[in-house]
Amino acid sequence: MTERSPMLPPERTRTLILASALLRGAVAAGLGLASLAVLVTVLWISSPYPDSGPGGALRTAAGIWLLAHGAELLRPDTLSGVPAPVGVVPLLLVAGPVWLAHRAARDAAEPDEGGRRPSQAGVFCAVTAGYLLVVAGAAAYARGGPLRVVPETLAFPVALVVAGAAAAGVWTAAGRPFGPLPSWAPLVLQEAMARTLFRDRAATACRAAATGAAVLLGGGALVVAVALGRNAAAAQESFLVLSGDWSGRTAVLLLAVALVPNAALWGAAYGLGPGFALGTGATATPLGLSGTPAVPDFPLLAAVPAPGPATPLNWAACAVPLVAALAVAWCVLRRAAPADGPRARAWSPRETALTTGLAALGCGALMALLTSAAGGPLGTGALGAFGPVGWLAGPAALAWTAIVGVPAALLVRVWRLREPGWAWRRDVPEDDGKKDGKKTEDAGRKEEAGKKKGRRGKKADPVEPKRTAASATPASAPAATPPAPATSGPAAAPEEDAMDDEDDAGFEPYDFLPTDPWHEHGKDWHGKDLHGNDWHGKDGREARWASLKQGSGGLMADFPAHIPAALRSDEPSAAPADTDGRSTRGAQGGPGAPGATP
Repeated sequence: MTERSPMLPPERTRTLILASALLRGAVAAGLGLASLAVLVTVLWISSPYPDSGPGGALRTAAGIWLLAHGAELLRPDTLSGVPAPVGVVPLLLVAGPVWLAHRAARDAAEPDEGGRRPSQAGVFCAVTAGYLLVVAGAAAYARGGPLRVVPETLAFPVALVVAGAAAAGVWTAAGRPFGPLPSWAPLVLQEAMARTLFRDRAATACRAAATGAAVLLGGGALVVAVALGRNAAAAQESFLVLSGDWSGRTAVLLLAVALVPNAALWGAAYGLGPGFALGTGATATPLGLSGTPAVPDFPLLAAVPAPGPATPLNWAACAVPLVAALAVAWCVLRRAAPADGPRARAWSPRETALTTGLAALGCGALMALLTSAAGGPLGTGALGAFGPVGWLAGPAALAWTAIVGVPAALLVRVWRLREPGWAWRRDVPEDDGKKDGKKTEDAGRKEEAGKKKGRRGKKADPVEPKRTAASATPASAPAATPPAPATSGPAAAPEEDAMDDEDDAGFEPYDFLPTDPWHEHGKDWHGKDLHGNDWHGKDGREARWASLKQGSGGLMADFPAHIPAALRSDEPSAAPADTDGRSTRGAQGGPGAPGATP
């Protein structure tokens, strides 16, 4: 139903695009409301003793759908006659409406067939307006039902939740860009966002903050699961007492599943230290349960600790924020000091500590927001406060991740950098004086080793000449210096052979490679040495790079040699050959040309 209609013309105007976005928002809201209405209607039909007609069931579905957006409801039918508020939002129900609004805005903001991208601001406003129109209609319809909506909560947080989901959808359609900021933002922040380094640090801090919040949520779920396992009998008894028929038990089970994220956040707040409120006169913390709790009969609430001082098993819940802080530090260190990266890419201690502190701040903000949504009032009097308090859980998460995470990040960074040979210089030979270094994945080094073997093997061939002065002369030797003539006679032969053997014993071809091939002795005009190897070809560049890398002591990065296009265009091209097959420029006596040789 949310796909683009084939009836729309290919060339859409701006008005048609906005109208389509408005319709998408309304359809997304209608899909969420209809899905929940079908579920409530099925439970109402299967109930043996329904207390209202189909209109009451549909009004109940509308109220629950608005509760999933964060609205606060009122139960007018109470024993005291005073309407009781219902402010605890089942967080699992929030996922459906938020995902539908996000998808509607994402699809509406995507470019059309012609490649034109619609206005992001226009799409955001249209989708949000279409969605909120359905919200207003549902609130008006639920006014006469068993769950009425508090009108003030429609602006906050319902409208804020819808707008945030739509904005995330537009941002996703744009490719999730991280900047630039709008023109009304401070100039200092705009300049900072324009720098790639700042964006990299900010992205790392955001990922680490999300990782810390996820670890806290998972640890809280583990705490609740362990507590429910210890009190499994009480949870089962509560589940059976609430309803005697299968339809009622199905409703209780679905409500318990929808409240599982709330229970995980309660467990996280318990491990952080502030704990959660069990009414206005009781608070559960790792130190114990103080006061008189007002706990309704519900299976998940069987995990609440018993009154009195805490035991060492209760104190073990404090390991959850400790693990979360270490996870934040590890996530930052993956970019601050990567194990497989060069030492030059490691961040400074100040940058590492600052990024970890920003991640701790983000984690605290996320936990404050989530724990505030996980609790709320369940009635008047003693049940006016129920669940964790956000303004206490957020600073506690910030303190844990900052106090533990920042020193942990700095210590692990020092540990990783303490030994140069641990992970930063894997390409350095272990013993330079006795044997060759380890062969890496670099293809140039393998090819150079093969060339060395080929040249040494050719020395034994009597047809090949002896090693000339060009291959043994340093790069700074003048090009016009001819090799010394060989001494003739039988008396000079043993001395010459001894000298050649001594030179060949310590000879390594291309130990120190020159950088100026056009003025080197022993190179012809076409960039080939006396062995016929192409000096400017791909093999020659890779061989030079491998030799320089081996002699650098592990300071050069492990990537293949590459000449940029700007430098490659400066290389001299081969001169045209004349009719005799010789170079024209060499015949004119160009520098380094073979014109001086016969």
